[in-house]
Amino acid sequence: MTDAINKCSANETAACCCVDVGTIMDNSDCSASWSAHFADRAAAAAMLEQLTARARSVESEPCVIDAAIKPDAAGVRLQAEFRFSCQAEALIFQLGLR
Repeated sequence: MTDAINKCSANETAACCCVDVGTIMDNSDCSASWSAHFADRAAAAAMLEQLTARARSVESEPCVIDAAIKPDAAGVRLQAEFRFSCQAEALIFQLGLR
């Protein structure tokens, strides 16, 4: 059993097969993207307001939000990018949307 763990590239412990957080979260991806279709601009704007409030609730430093609402065949499309100061905040934001 110990040999299998030693061959793994992640830093694991034999007791619980846990991985060091730095192996998964290295602060290289601090952004989260979100996109969806809506029937009209008002519905898309309301969703953007909700997403912005959620981002503000997890940020430690101001989250940079780039969003666009553009017409498409089904109505409008909301495309938003949220850039947080650390990867943990981006992950918390994404998990909160599920």
